[in-house]
Amino acid sequence: MAVKNAEPVQRAVPESGPLFAQVVFSVIKSMTLSEDFARELTRSLEDHGAVCSPFGSKSDKVISGCVTHIISSTSDFPQYDAAGEALIPVVKPDWITTSLSKNRLANPRQYSPDPRLFFSGVTVCCADLPTGDKDAIIGGVLAMGGLYSGHLTKMVTHLVALTEDNEKCQIALAKLGRVKILLPHWFDDCLKLGKRIDERPYLLSDPEILRKRPEDPLRVLENKDLHGASSPRAGALPTPKGFLTPQHRNLKVFRDKKIMLCRDLDIGDRLRGTIEDLITDGGGTVTGSMHKADILVCQYREGKDYQIASRSGKDVGNLPWLYHLITHNSWTSPLRRLLHYPIARGGLPGFKDYRVSISNYNGEARIYLENLVEAAGGEFTKTMKQDNTHLVTAHMVSEKCAAAKEWNINIVNHLWLEESYAKWQIQSLTNPRYTHFPSRTNLGEVVGQTQIDRHAVEQSFFPRGEDAESEEECRGAVETVHIKNTDIPSSRNGTTSKHQHPLSPKADIASTKGAHRNGATPKATVAQRLQEQNVSVKTPSTSRFIGEGKENDTPSTTSSRGAKERAVAKLQDLAPDIALYEKERKRVGGVIWGGRKGSIDQSDPDITRKRSMSRENESDLEGEESREAKRAKKSRPAPAMRLLLSSYQRWQGQMKREDEDRRRLRVMGILVVTDPASCTHLAAPTIVRTHKFICALANAPTIISTDFVDSCLSSDSLQSPEDFLLRDTEGEKRYDFNLKDALTRAKANKGRLLHGRTISCTQGIHGGFDTYKSIIEANGGTCLMYRARAGSVVSSKTAEIEGVEDREEHDRNIVYLLSGTAPDERRLWNKFRQMVHDTNRTPRIVKMEWMLDLAMSQELKWKDSYEYTEADMSRS
Repeated sequence: MAVKNAEPVQRAVPESGPLFAQVVFSVIKSMTLSEDFARELTRSLEDHGAVCSPFGSKSDKVISGCVTHIISSTSDFPQYDAAGEALIPVVKPDWITTSLSKNRLANPRQYSPDPRLFFSGVTVCCADLPTGDKDAIIGGVLAMGGLYSGHLTKMVTHLVALTEDNEKCQIALAKLGRVKILLPHWFDDCLKLGKRIDERPYLLSDPEILRKRPEDPLRVLENKDLHGASSPRAGALPTPKGFLTPQHRNLKVFRDKKIMLCRDLDIGDRLRGTIEDLITDGGGTVTGSMHKADILVCQYREGKDYQIASRSGKDVGNLPWLYHLITHNSWTSPLRRLLHYPIARGGLPGFKDYRVSISNYNGEARIYLENLVEAAGGEFTKTMKQDNTHLVTAHMVSEKCAAAKEWNINIVNHLWLEESYAKWQIQSLTNPRYTHFPSRTNLGEVVGQTQIDRHAVEQSFFPRGEDAESEEECRGAVETVHIKNTDIPSSRNGTTSKHQHPLSPKADIASTKGAHRNGATPKATVAQRLQEQNVSVKTPSTSRFIGEGKENDTPSTTSSRGAKERAVAKLQDLAPDIALYEKERKRVGGVIWGGRKGSIDQSDPDITRKRSMSRENESDLEGEESREAKRAKKSRPAPAMRLLLSSYQRWQGQMKREDEDRRRLRVMGILVVTDPASCTHLAAPTIVRTHKFICALANAPTIISTDFVDSCLSSDSLQSPEDFLLRDTEGEKRYDFNLKDALTRAKANKGRLLHGRTISCTQGIHGGFDTYKSIIEANGGTCLMYRARAGSVVSSKTAEIEGVEDREEHDRNIVYLLSGTAPDERRLWNKFRQMVHDTNRTPRIVKMEWMLDLAMSQELKWKDSYEYTEADMSRS
């Protein structure tokens, strides 16, 4: 934006006088600030010494340099960006009321309509909270545009408490009926989401989040942000509000606008003619030249006209956006709503591989998200199946959510989808904002609040420095926008990004001298223009229109909207690292020492005991070796054996003895582990069918008797494991296998006995689903819980199983279901059989003994007794 420099208007500053004597203001009328209310605000300000300076009528982007404040209930008006760059604060009408009540100018930042400052208008007071919680709430509220009051006054809007049994709450209930008394959880959820959600579930004295269960029905609030913005494709031409028929239209929104309708709009000549008539009847002009236009209406983010208009800083929107202007007869930015901006023909890079389903969003919010998935290039599926990649849900209570957990489908809220589209980059699923679901909130109430990130779109679709020919045309055709009577230069113009310094040599700012509305802007260097205009380069001074008192100590941050956007984007990128840091910081010893300080005395028996206890759960071989290397001591050798114990009776009910024995074994070089995958030796009194024993067999450990442990402890020295190999003839007969042969086969299988197989299992099977899942996965297979849900499909994996030569060819097409005989399990059998038959494969519903025998013997074997008979089937 080019800047016309002039001496600022000098206003006398009386020592004492009306409160708003230093204020020159403009009021922005909108759908939420009516003309009558605007007149009332103007009268109130003028009665206290302010001067009204309305915006010019010829150009929506002219800001008079003498204006000190802009009164608006929304940031969605054409002059908002220019006001930020000119250091002119934009405030809500509440700023006037607060200033009058305090008899001093209130801090404008706390009354900003910027949607990113979602606590704007909130004044919080805390009652009987822990100091840490109180400080966190105050910091979050102030950072997001709110205010804090240490005393309970009439200005307080939210009182934070754990119960109503305190003095402040009793006063608020008795005298301040409009104050909302609520739990601190509300602030926590708002800050995690970056959005302001409904307070009602958190209100005392009977907060819903503590009273109701997650599965109870949720309140669904109306979302007005999506009206007319749920699809990138336009429907029928709407009738403006306040008019009875489409023929009776008197639109003011197009006054003094020059609009170009792009050729890629899929509309007929008749509809195009009707739209052109509406524009001209409303005082606008339809042009065929992008150089003369103020607004471009197109469908796709491509073409010469799109690039010229975007680089020139002109408004670029699609046909639904134009219809929205016609419907409401009020201005809104095409960047305000995601689907009001032209779409990309190829979609978001990488998004075409995603199959997305939606749950718990209703009405227009659901339609909006469906269209957003398709606009991003993904595939939307009404029903969810196992091949879906993402589930976008408003809360975690639904059949789809339960199925997504079983099928390992990514579960996110709509913020992931919206911000991926807005930033034109697929966002990381590890960001906690995208997986946070407040317990009694339907996130459909905050759908549609994300805006297009213009800087991200610029980098992808019209980067600076490319397409020199279009750049030259852009420079010659841009209509300069002036800020009258100010010595503060601005960087927004047709050729300069708002990221650049306004007087940077790289910023080729067009001189405003001799500029005409439709003519070419003559080129001039920055040095020449500075010499001609005698402009002094200096840092803009702090606005003199700052009230007195502590409240106004915080400097205004409205100077650079672009800087805020970049800072917020950077903070969001760092969110996962910050969360990890906070998690590590909470560990004993802090981040630097990783939970333990190196100065701890290794000889302290209490600390040694704690270390031996912590190593009980150690399962990663490399991790343990690295830890041992770091704390290497001559008195403690590296572990020579990783021992897994099963059915060991010596330690049952004797924790002290177990701790002492573990420490002694560790000194001998024996590390007792609990993870079957990490053990080198397995000790058991006999062959047992325990979870540890069966899972460990897949890794072919050396299996010894628990007498080995007793011998080591009694002699206080490491014995030879070969002298204690487990021999249990009766156990081998009982389970019908040979232990030595099973270990030989396990070494050959290398944990891949079930490689390529997907085995289903019922939830209620005896022993638990997780037990059989770990056994199957230990042997290289995949286990899925079967609940007969709609959308369940049979896995297509039919890979060969290594080490099995006599496998029958048709065995690859057999699909297994592990099940018990409980009524709930038998009811699933017929559905499972039908599902498998539909894929031309063979179902087998088998007893759990099949899997146990298979894992114990380490070979695929079959007996007819493993499968449930027809008699068993008929009982279902």
